Amino acid sequence: MIVNNDGKVLLQERGDREGGVWGFPGGAVEVGETLAEAAVREVREETGLEVNLNSLLGVYSKGFDRYPNGDSAQAVTVFFVADVSSGELLADGVETRALAYFSEQSLPTLLNSQHERVARDFFAGVRGGWD
Repeated sequence: MIVNNDGKVLLQERGDREGGVWGFPGGAVEVGETLAEAAVREVREETGLEVNLNSLLGVYSKGFDRYPNGDSAQAVTVFFVADVSSGELLADGVETRALAYFSEQSLPTLLNSQHERVARDFFAGVRGGWD
């Protein structure tokens, strides 16, 4: 959850979905990485930004998603709250079609119910929860 000085959150228009689907930047942990290292790396790869992780937003395990290849999965996701330390927004046009900051009132439809829950929790001030 990358937050700017105006309290808006960064979303990524995903390149692996049809129809302008937006979600939070993130990805999988590589062998030997910590969760924090993976979060920082994935943000760099998907956005061009270097971030500081400030706190744990929560651990979410009720998410269900169907991937473009037809696979289905129950995602277990750890969300951190972060701010930008350096870099410039850079969408590669493949994995990331676009990047933009959104207020609570301007959020687009998000990738899945897990991302919707995370956004609600963030804007409601809920921290450190799990499901």
